[in-house]
Amino acid sequence: MDFKLHSKFSPMGDQKPAIEKLAKGIEEGRRHQTLMGVTGSGKTFTMAGLIEKAQKPTLVISHNKTLAGQLYGEFKEFFPENAVEYFISYYDYYQPEAYIPSTDTHIDKDASTNLEIDKLRHSATASLAERRDVIIVASVSCIYGLGSPFDYETQMLSIRLGEEKSRDEILKKLVEIQYHRADIDFSRGSFRVRGDVIDIYPSGSENPVRIEMFGDEIEDIREMNAVTGKLLGRRKHIAIYPATHYISTPDKLSSAITQISKDLGERLKWFKENGKFLEAQRLEERTRYDIELINEMGTCKGIENYARYINGLKEGERP
Repeated sequence: MDFKLHSKFSPMGDQKPAIEKLAKGIEEGRRHQTLMGVTGSGKTFTMAGLIEKAQKPTLVISHNKTLAGQLYGEFKEFFPENAVEYFISYYDYYQPEAYIPSTDTHIDKDASTNLEIDKLRHSATASLAERRDVIIVASVSCIYGLGSPFDYETQMLSIRLGEEKSRDEILKKLVEIQYHRADIDFSRGSFRVRGDVIDIYPSGSENPVRIEMFGDEIEDIREMNAVTGKLLGRRKHIAIYPATHYISTPDKLSSAITQISKDLGERLKWFKENGKFLEAQRLEERTRYDIELINEMGTCKGIENYARYINGLKEGERP
């Protein structure tokens, strides 16, 4: 679908030549262009006109969440037929891990995440995987690595009406992409099962879906209200993306664990040679625990710290 700007206004004054000039610069492959204007001069509307003219997926980065929220609302009004998404940091509270060797005090990493913002982040990445008419309004947090886009897309579970797929195959795949079974507390990133009926709450969706099966055949796909269970519509196809952006394959995780263990050995040797035995003990204790969790559960607390290993990147390589 093409970008289509909806507005009762039309470009006025310098806005029209600005749109033409910026669009020409994009066609010529210019890497940097600057649109200047005072507050209230219609820069957002001019950019909306440029997006419609250029017809390219667009990332709008704002320096704070408040302005990002304002821009998100404006672009959603300008482009109601297209995918306008919101991508900002989902931490309400964040305390990094700390260790004080002199007193052998360890302060564990602690964080509180906003589930609604996490849903919007998943919605943004899913839109990027599925379509071209996407505008993402983001804060500066979008520059940080999220894991491999290739793994995120290829690990997607596709369910199509009428296809043959066993119930156990679906459940196994859901667990692999970090969905958890929750028969009582049914929330985003979880699923529940009753006989041949599977309810899935996609991590980036507003509403859960119900998969009804007859033997190994997908008989019905329904979108429903999470609270009342009321039918909202029927679907011919549903794509369930992973519950976390830090998703990978078993082979890559195995390779990552091997490299983490190798680097751990080198760091432990350095600490011990320099008389830092408490630091060595703490590092080994924490890393071995994380490795065990990744082996058994496929994830661990703070797995983003191991993103370089999981993605197979070299030291210092850009995520």
